[in-house]
Amino acid sequence: MATLFSRPQRRPPLLRQAIKIRRRGVRDLQDPRPPRAQEIEPSSHHLSPEERALLYEEALYTVLYRLGQPEPNHVGESSELLRYLQEAFRMEPEEHQQMLKSVQQLEKPVFCLKATVKQAKGILGKDVSGFSDPYCLLGIEQGMTVSGGSPGLRRRQKAVVRHTIPEEQTHRTQVITQTLNPVWDETFILEFEDISNASFHLDMWDMDTVESVRQKLGELTDLHGLRRMFKEARKDKGQDDFLGNVVLRLQDLRCREDHWYPLEPCTDTYPDRGQCHLQFQFIHKRRATKASRSQPSYTVHLHLLQQLVSHEVTQHQAGSTSWDGSLSSQAATILFLHATQKDLSDFHRSLAQWLAYSRLYQSLEFPSSCLLFPITSIEYQWIQGRLKAEQLEELATSFSSLLAYGLSLIRRFRSVFPLSVPDSPARLQSLLRVLVQMCKMKAFGELCPDSAPLPNLVTEALRAGTVGWFHLKQQHHQPMVQGLLEMGKALLSLVQDIIGDLHQCQRTWNKIFHNVLKIDLFSMAFLELQWLVAKRVQDHIRAVGGSVTPEVGESLFQLYLSLKELYQLGPLPSERDGVLALEGFHRWFQPAIPSWLQKTYSVALARVQRAVQMDQLVPLGELTKHSTSAVDLSTCFAQISHTAKQLDWPDPEEAFMITVKFVEDTCRLALVYCSLIKARARELSAGQKDQGQAANMLCVVVNDMEQLRLVIGKLPTQLAWEALEQRVGAVVEQEQLQNTLHAQLQGALAGLGHEIRTGVRTLAEQLEAGIAKHIQKLVGIRESVLPEDAILPLMKFLEVKLCYMNTNLVQENFSRTWRSASTQRDVACRPRPCTPPLFRLCRGTWSCRRPPVGTSSTSTSAAASSSRLQPPPRSSGPSPSRPPTAPPSRSCVWSCSAPPTCCPWTPMAPATPLSS
Repeated sequence: MATLFSRPQRRPPLLRQAIKIRRRGVRDLQDPRPPRAQEIEPSSHHLSPEERALLYEEALYTVLYRLGQPEPNHVGESSELLRYLQEAFRMEPEEHQQMLKSVQQLEKPVFCLKATVKQAKGILGKDVSGFSDPYCLLGIEQGMTVSGGSPGLRRRQKAVVRHTIPEEQTHRTQVITQTLNPVWDETFILEFEDISNASFHLDMWDMDTVESVRQKLGELTDLHGLRRMFKEARKDKGQDDFLGNVVLRLQDLRCREDHWYPLEPCTDTYPDRGQCHLQFQFIHKRRATKASRSQPSYTVHLHLLQQLVSHEVTQHQAGSTSWDGSLSSQAATILFLHATQKDLSDFHRSLAQWLAYSRLYQSLEFPSSCLLFPITSIEYQWIQGRLKAEQLEELATSFSSLLAYGLSLIRRFRSVFPLSVPDSPARLQSLLRVLVQMCKMKAFGELCPDSAPLPNLVTEALRAGTVGWFHLKQQHHQPMVQGLLEMGKALLSLVQDIIGDLHQCQRTWNKIFHNVLKIDLFSMAFLELQWLVAKRVQDHIRAVGGSVTPEVGESLFQLYLSLKELYQLGPLPSERDGVLALEGFHRWFQPAIPSWLQKTYSVALARVQRAVQMDQLVPLGELTKHSTSAVDLSTCFAQISHTAKQLDWPDPEEAFMITVKFVEDTCRLALVYCSLIKARARELSAGQKDQGQAANMLCVVVNDMEQLRLVIGKLPTQLAWEALEQRVGAVVEQEQLQNTLHAQLQGALAGLGHEIRTGVRTLAEQLEAGIAKHIQKLVGIRESVLPEDAILPLMKFLEVKLCYMNTNLVQENFSRTWRSASTQRDVACRPRPCTPPLFRLCRGTWSCRRPPVGTSSTSTSAAASSSRLQPPPRSSGPSPSRPPTAPPSRSCVWSCSAPPTCCPWTPMAPATPLSS
C-alpha cells in the first residue's frame, strides 16, 4: 500500500490516485519517530558500549535484509559482510552470535520499491493532431513469476496493469497533454512482500477525451490525422489508447537502477513505441531496530560511517601504510546498503560523510583531501531549508570545529608537517585547499557569518605559531649551567636554528602559502624572529659586559657571524616598511673586537710555531721547492684573510683600523717565521756531519722565505684594499693610507728580502769555501800530474753543488747565489808572480763561468777541451818539462751579473706560490 507523502489528488473513476513525490520538491523519507529528545553529540568518534551495541544491531539488520543484485565492485556474500562487521566492531565470536540471533528474531521491515517515472521519448501519437496525452499506470504484481524468453513471458507482458494488479495497488501519473516526449519526474513508493516472485509493471496510455467533430477537424494536420479520426469514431467514447508497457522482475534489479527501458507493444502493430526513463531504489519502512526507531536516519548513518572509517584507518596504520581515503569493498557495500534502505538523499549522505570525516580528521591520521568531495557535494546541493534547526547547528559546529583545528595545525606546521617526511608539503597544501573551499561555501557563509576572512586567520595563526616555536626552541637550548659561555653557546644554537627555519620557509613553505592564500610567510616569520633574536642578543651582551675572555670572545664572534647571516636574509632597505630590530647590530659587538683580533693572531702564531717545529726542511717535490711549513704558513695567512672577510665590519673608519691590525699581525708573523725557520735549520744541521746537508737545508729555507714573500705580496688582493680605500676615502686621507697599510707591507717585504739575501750570501760563502779548499789542494800537486787531471776534483765539486742549487733553488735565488759567488772570483783566482800552468788553467776555467761538461768519468782530453787547452805532445824519451800554458783570452770572461749560459743544467722556473 502506498504511503501518503504529498497532498491527495482528485482520483478518476475506478482508479486510486497514487501518492506522488515530486523530485524537485522531494524531502527525505524518514520513519516516524517519537518526540525528539535532546541529543548530545559525543566529543569524539568513540561510542559508548550501549551506542556501539545499537549501531551493531543496525548494521546486522542492514546486511540480513538486503535487497537487489549487488553493485559492481560490491560484496555479494552476506557472510563476508557479517565477518567484516564483527572485525570492525571488535566483537567476540560469542557476542557476535548472540547479537545475530537477536537480530534474526526482530520483525522484518516493510519492503518497498521507490520508483520514479522520469520521462519518455519517441512515443506514438494517437490523437488527430499527431500527438498524445500520455499518462502511466504502475504497480507491483506479487506471486506471478516472469521467466525470460518463454511464450508465457510475451503473453504476460501484453497484459495491462488494470487487468493484473488490484485497483488499490495501482498508481497513476499526471497526464501530459499534446506531446511525444512527456516529462513527469514523479516518485511512488510501491510495497511488496517477496522479491523472488514480484514484478514491476508500467503501462503508458493516451488519455482520450470527448471532443466535438468541429474541434477534431480543427486539429487535423495531414491524412494520417484523418485516418486516426475515423479510427476513433469506431471506438467507444472515452476509451484510452495503449502506448506500451515495461515489465521487470524485482530480483533482477540492483539496489539502485537508472535506465531507459523500451516500451513493449501490446500487438505487433508499431513495434517501436519509444522509451521510458525509470529510476528504482529498494528501501525499508518500519525497521525494527532501536536505532532506527529513536534516531534520525542520517544520524544513524553518520555513526555507522564513523565506525567503519575509523576501522579502515586503524587497519592501514597497523600495516604501516597511510589510508588514501578509499573504503574497502565490504565497508562500501554496507554503507551503500544502509543509505539505500534508509532512503537517504545524496545531499544527506554527503552531509553525513562531511560530519564523519571532519570529526575523524581531528583524531585520526588520514589525508585531508578526503574532505573535498563532501564539501563539493554539499555546495552543489545546498538549500538551507532542507535541514532542520539541529542539523544546521550541527553543520555550523562542524565548520567552526574544523576551522579551529586546521588553524591549530597551521600554527604548529613546523612540527606537524616536518620536511623529513616526504609528503609533508603536499599534506599542508591539501589542508589549506580544504579550508579555502570550506570558507567559500554558501553554507559556511550563511551559518558562520561572523567568521573573519581566512587569510587573516591564517596569518595570525602563523604569527602566533612562529613566536611559540621560538620560545620552544629557546627552552630546548636552555643550558644546564647558567654561565656566560654556556648561555652564549645556547644563544648561538638558537640563532642557527632560526636561520635554518627561515631557509626552509623561503625554499618550501612560502610557495605553498603564497599560492593558496597569497600570504608571504617568509617576510612575516623574519620580522617576528629578528625582533625576538635582537632582544635576546642584547641581553646576553649586556650580561657579558667588558670582561671578554678568549672563550667568550670566540662565542661572540660566532654569534656575530650568525647574526650577520640572519640579517642578510631580510628584505632590502628599500623594501622595508620600517627599521629592523637588527639594524646596526654590529655595534653591540664593539667591545669584543680586541679579543677577536688577539685570538686571530694567537691562533696563527701557534700554527706557525707548530708548523716550523714539524718541518724537516725537505722540498715537497720536484716542482715544489719549499717545505711543509711554507704550505702551512700560506694556509694560516689565508685563514686570517678569511677571518677579515667574515668580519666585514660595516663602519668604514673602524673597518680601516681593523684591516691595519690584520696587516700588522700578518707582517709580524712573517718575520717571526723567518726567525723560527732559521733556528730550525741550525737545530737540524747541528747534528749533521755532512756539511752538504746543512747547505741543502739552507736552500730550502731560502725557498720558504721566497714563498712567504709571494704570499705577503698578495695581501692587498686578499684583504680587498681597493674596496676599502673607496669606502674610507671620505674619512681617511690618502697619505694616512700610505703611511699605514702600504708602509707596513713594504717594510715586511724589505725584511723578507734582507733575510733572503743573507741566506743567499751564506750559500755563496759555503760554495766559495769549498772552491778555496780544492784550490789549496792544487798547491801541493806534483808537476808530473797533468793540469787537466789535477783540476778534475774541483770540476766535480762545482758540478754537484751547482746542479743541486739549480734544482733546489728557485730561479731568482739561484741567480743571486751565483752573483754572490762571482764576487769572490778575483780573490780566488788572483794571478801570482810565479803562476804555474795549473793555476792559469783554474783561473781560466773560473773566469769563463763554465761548469764542467763531463761527469765523474769525464776524460782528461774532454776536460782540456772544455777549458780550451791542448795537452802538449808526448815524446818517446824522458818527458821534458812542460811549457806553461797560455792564459785564456779576455774575450772569454763573461759578465758577472748573470749565470753562465753555457751551463748544461737548465734552471727551473720560479716556484709557483701555493694558493690559500
